[in-house]
Amino acid sequence: MSSFMSVFASLVEHLADLLQPLFHTSATAAAIILFTAFVRLLVHPLSRAGARGQRDRLKLQPRIAELRKKHKKNPEALQKAIMELHREEKVSPLSGCLPMLFQMPAFFLLYHLFSNNSLGGEPNALLGHTLGAAPLGSHFRDALAHGGLFGAQGLVYVALFVLVAAVATFNFRRTKRQMALSAAAAPTPDAGQPQVPGMGAMTKIMPLMSFMTLFTVAVVPLAAALYVVTSTTWSAIERAFLYRDMPYGAAAALPV
Repeated sequence: MSSFMSVFASLVEHLADLLQPLFHTSATAAAIILFTAFVRLLVHPLSRAGARGQRDRLKLQPRIAELRKKHKKNPEALQKAIMELHREEKVSPLSGCLPMLFQMPAFFLLYHLFSNNSLGGEPNALLGHTLGAAPLGSHFRDALAHGGLFGAQGLVYVALFVLVAAVATFNFRRTKRQMALSAAAAPTPDAGQPQVPGMGAMTKIMPLMSFMTLFTVAVVPLAAALYVVTSTTWSAIERAFLYRDMPYGAAAALPV
């Protein structure tokens, strides 16, 4: 693992060297953003597949509504029938989660790289690289200890928090609107008809999930925070494009 991290660190340094004429002391931060964009490009086909899967699931909604009526007094039979329907139509309920799962190794790779003081027995030189005045290996608490929220380091985090809050607000409004349209379009359930377990709680919590990114940015090393902010912003733009023509908010329940 140590050898692998050393190789990855070398790749980041080489990429930063290429970007140095444009970004100067923030070249390593720019390299991390570029690395994130490359990862998102790699998983974009999965995102497109997830959008197609969501369209397929929408087409099944009338048949699922019929199953709900048929098995309204038997939740176990309903769940089994829905799973069988998905299997027959070759529609995976989890296809929208694949892009997030494939990104996790890249995030943890950056997190590990900028959380260790040494690599291969040598000091980790990347920890001293900065975004503005903030070292990429530092945390929000370090910025607060060096000048406070509006100090030179703190302002870097203020900028990230503002960007994350703007993206989260966009996602929040979009998801609320989509869920409201979806609820309006859905047939009114019969009295005593079983509901999907946890659906009520998910409907309330899902629009707020984007704001969890604020907490992530505050607790991980700045380099990993850059990955999260870049990836979250990419997701918001990508989903707005991929689901632009989808009826009544099919993307509402998908992770970012």
